[in-house]
Amino acid sequence: MKFQGLLKSGRLLKRYKRFFADVQLSDSSIVTAHVPNTGSLMGCLDPGNSCRLTYLDSPKRKLKYTLQMIKTSTSWVGINTGLSNHLVWEAFSTHAIPHWKGMEFGQREVKISRDSRIDLVLWKNSFSPSSPEQRLSISDFENQKFHFVEIKNVTLARGRQAQFPDAQTERGRKHLRELMTLLTKGHSAEIFFTVQREDCDLFCPALDIDPEYARLLAQAINKGLVVTAIPCLLLAEGIELNPSQPLKIQISPFSKDKGEIQTPSI
Repeated sequence: MKFQGLLKSGRLLKRYKRFFADVQLSDSSIVTAHVPNTGSLMGCLDPGNSCRLTYLDSPKRKLKYTLQMIKTSTSWVGINTGLSNHLVWEAFSTHAIPHWKGMEFGQREVKISRDSRIDLVLWKNSFSPSSPEQRLSISDFENQKFHFVEIKNVTLARGRQAQFPDAQTERGRKHLRELMTLLTKGHSAEIFFTVQREDCDLFCPALDIDPEYARLLAQAINKGLVVTAIPCLLLAEGIELNPSQPLKIQISPFSKDKGEIQTPSI
């Protein structure tokens, strides 16, 4: 996926009010950029870190610059959480995820209850809407089995471990509960961690940051939840998923085996 807009490079000065960052560009000018990430960005915000931005001059934008990547001591890190869903959809569309090979159809941002949507729904050719434009409805889920996918963006690394979340996440806990509800109804479900880093071999939940999230994740796995963690290739002009190098998954101390798990088939 290539970035939209003119690419710029600079050095991070500071992040503030969550969605703003001051960056000194290579020509020494200082600009304010939008930070498209609600997390803490733990480990990424050292002043002076190299960064990559995009510039898009649009009357609809309050800030013309968007912070896209920050360079830590071990890897570039993609911080734009809005890209994760696009990266995963692109991977599905190009048949790049091995355990999705049997899934011929998919839709994004599907409503699964009155108050909730899920990032991606996949299904095999045994069901198809009456027209390509028809959106899946909640009633469709009563008579046909689907594969539900919630996508999360990962920026935090400790050593060679990618970890999620980097801040307390009630929204993330809500998503895990919803996935477990779908599993009890006979569907399959998956949480897909898009790791926008190149320096990790293993994924695990950040137990010290949100122990309840870690507990719920282990509980969901024991109920059949598929967990996938795929790193990214971070290029100057854009970001790509790297499905050929999936991360091992380590769930502890709540999982039954307390060890590594492999992505099961669906």
